[in-house]
Amino acid sequence: MDQPAADLHIHTTASDGTLTVDALPAAAEQAGIEVVAVTDHDLIHPELSSPVVEIDGVTVVRGIELKVETDNQRLDLLGYGVRRTDALTAELDRLQRDRVDRAERIIDCVESRLDVTLDIEPAPGIGRPHIARAIEQSDAPYDYQGAFDHLIRDGGPCYVPRSITPLDRGIELLRDACPVVALAHPLRYDDPAAALDHAADLDAVERYYPYEATAHGSPDGAVGQSAVEAAIDRHDLLATGGSDAHDETLGRAGPPGDAVAAFRTRLRKAVR
Repeated sequence: MDQPAADLHIHTTASDGTLTVDALPAAAEQAGIEVVAVTDHDLIHPELSSPVVEIDGVTVVRGIELKVETDNQRLDLLGYGVRRTDALTAELDRLQRDRVDRAERIIDCVESRLDVTLDIEPAPGIGRPHIARAIEQSDAPYDYQGAFDHLIRDGGPCYVPRSITPLDRGIELLRDACPVVALAHPLRYDDPAAALDHAADLDAVERYYPYEATAHGSPDGAVGQSAVEAAIDRHDLLATGGSDAHDETLGRAGPPGDAVAAFRTRLRKAVR
């Protein structure tokens, strides 16, 4: 695969990543990329003042990753060049309140179950990775992955479900706020074909993604990259991509130069 020219899917300390905005330019330089999209979960990064900003020579696209509920599975949508509309702000505020309430319930369960105290204070942006790190740093007999596997995984003894935005509502909110809306990592879902059926309602699909480098492993089954490429061609979509980095290593995956140029053209026309 060609060297990525951008990383359009990263997370920061505003949600469940470890990268700060201050450290972003150095991480981008290390990866040899000049365009980065900050796509934190269910929030717009508070330190990014506009949909597209330049920070120490790096083009930073203000984005968002929004989880949505369909009839048979949950999907992740990526919005790029996001603006703060009243409707989106209200929904994100609701989701963040739910995140804090959910985290408090998970923490209470873990502390009661293991008779430990976790050094963590729920705040907007909190997710299960924060809690897993706190479990690892406590007296609990689990490391980060063990905390997920034995306690807080989906269906685990301390798992608490989240309140999720319905698909149609999520698309409506992001379309009003973002010039580009993409389906994230289509081959990660239980039913990739059903996920790709929604591509016609979007602007892009995350074609470039490091499946083999994530905990989710390599995609398998009948639906593969050929189906992703077919959906992009059929609906004339942008091919986006990124590393989904939750650490400080960018550029594990991302679109090549021609795809980045098409993405920047769409973004530039919409945000100027």
